[in-house]
Amino acid sequence: MKINYCSKCLYPETKPDLYFNDQGVCSACVAAESKNFSIDWKQREADFHSIVETYRKSPNETGYDCLIPVSGGKDSTYQAYFMKEVCGLNPLCVCFETTYITELGQRNIDNISKMGIDLIYFKKNYKAYRSMVIEGFKRVGDEMWPNHLGIFTIPINIAVKFNIPLIIWGENPQKEYGGPIESIKNKHLDRSWLEEFGGLLGNRIQDMVGVDGLTEKDLTPYFYPSDEEMDKVGITPIFLGHYFFWDARKQLEIVKKLGFSVKTDGPVEGTYTNYENLDEKMHGLHDYLKFVKYGFGRATDHACIDIRNNRLSREAALKKVQDYDGKYPHESIKAFIEYSGMTKEEIDAIIDSFTNSILFEQDENGKFKRDGDGNLVLNFEIE
Repeated sequence: MKINYCSKCLYPETKPDLYFNDQGVCSACVAAESKNFSIDWKQREADFHSIVETYRKSPNETGYDCLIPVSGGKDSTYQAYFMKEVCGLNPLCVCFETTYITELGQRNIDNISKMGIDLIYFKKNYKAYRSMVIEGFKRVGDEMWPNHLGIFTIPINIAVKFNIPLIIWGENPQKEYGGPIESIKNKHLDRSWLEEFGGLLGNRIQDMVGVDGLTEKDLTPYFYPSDEEMDKVGITPIFLGHYFFWDARKQLEIVKKLGFSVKTDGPVEGTYTNYENLDEKMHGLHDYLKFVKYGFGRATDHACIDIRNNRLSREAALKKVQDYDGKYPHESIKAFIEYSGMTKEEIDAIIDSFTNSILFEQDENGKFKRDGDGNLVLNFEIE
């Protein structure tokens, strides 16, 4: 079979919410062109500082000027640095504990407070969360489903409790990775954005009620505050990447000088970079599930960004994708066995149930073909 690819980057037509123009250029590349040539960044910067001044407290006031959701990754560390050091605000950082944290991830979380910033670290109800991890894996093919929810709901709930209106998110993923025009242009992250573009895959927190006996009370942290509660505080969540040119690699060099650590013993499983998804032991499984559904993975995401930022030619990026994308995530599967208590056979069977039979070769019995290292055999050419 043949898959159509963007003529500039390596995104395939199988990517959800991706659009191609008449020249065969994907919406992510069109958005990148806009970043480079069409946006008045000086005006955007002025708009941003105007917003910030609205929420800045006077020198004699106690309290926080803004809230920053953080994972301890390169982006959120940069957001914390930018709001504290560049804008001169007193931010409160909020971290929703990831599913199965790495030692490196914990060090990077701790580093944010060492930068002179208050941080709330939310440790969730392990039993309730684990039930949702396993159910999310079985139901929608994403073991990180409750994490996608918690990283958005917990900061907003805390902002309401602490009466902090201004929420600073980082990049708009749809602008960087492609999506509908309305999502690319969006400068705010609100409830509707979360439900449409936040990776919930059509599942909602209400759908988890009853799983292993879970009640709404058990799931309290995963419910968004009511519109009335948010309106009372005046919650205003904005993307920093809407107002400033977002370049993760340049920002990485800044945060490394502030104590942020990268992986030094090779790239992260599933890609060729060593600076992203450092906090989670099972992220390789999450990326692999995307690959089996749509025929591209995290290495493609990174290669496309590097093409758009003129760090890789399309030819060199294609080689990266061929070498790294879609490999069976042995390390992450091992971690998921430890976390879930499921066997490798049970996990592989569920992965197979979400694997696209059009994209990958099967034998005469309908079983997916794999090479000696467990990698699926493609039914298409990456080009």
